[in-house]
Amino acid sequence: LKCARAVVADHGGQFPATRAGLLTLPGIGPYTASAIAAIAHDERATVVDGNVERVMARLYRVETPLPTAKPELTALAETLTPAQRAGDYAQAVMDLGATICTPRKPACGICPVNTACLARLAGVQADLPRKLQKAEKPVRRGTVWLGHRDGAVLLERRPERGLLGGMLCLPGDGWDGAGGPAPAPADWQKLGEVRHTFTHFHLILAVMAARIDGPASRGEWVPRHRFRPADLPTVMRKAWDIARDRLEA
Repeated sequence: LKCARAVVADHGGQFPATRAGLLTLPGIGPYTASAIAAIAHDERATVVDGNVERVMARLYRVETPLPTAKPELTALAETLTPAQRAGDYAQAVMDLGATICTPRKPACGICPVNTACLARLAGVQADLPRKLQKAEKPVRRGTVWLGHRDGAVLLERRPERGLLGGMLCLPGDGWDGAGGPAPAPADWQKLGEVRHTFTHFHLILAVMAARIDGPASRGEWVPRHRFRPADLPTVMRKAWDIARDRLEA
């Protein structure tokens, strides 16, 4: 909608016909602008997607890993883009990458540029393009406590800022390995561990369960008929699945 408004307000209702003009529109990035300009308007615009990057990396045997190699691969693609029929060329290279120069088991025997492919000549076509090895995610540890009493479950709301912010969960410690106090004195029993992967780290939680007869230092008691495990975050549902058999009816 923002793009349509910009076409009306800034371009008199006429969709831009150049890559430079297309890049001024909200929601249109370099790839889309180049593709439209080349395919629809025959502008000599270099279209680069993952397929094109793979073809260039193999054709020129670019050993620099992605994403560092992106500018180099784009520059190589630009040198091959013809002045006429740039759109046809762009579609041909993208199709080459999608159907022949595939990520795994490239069909080099039927590739129209196999005699010029430096990666094939060196026997490393299946290894390119290289990618940076992702760093191993760190592992964080913590504890959650399932406290129960007369069928009710002790839950607490996480702080608004931070992991699982504002969500209702089983009481836990800081989940940073430093530990922390249980929500109430009780005969806590370890039932097992759950593992969950977040974007930047793995979390392993020890699941403790006990009946709480006295007051709890934090959290709120939720009656069994109001407690919906499906409303818990995924990692909490995993903990609940381990501990639910200990909950009193």
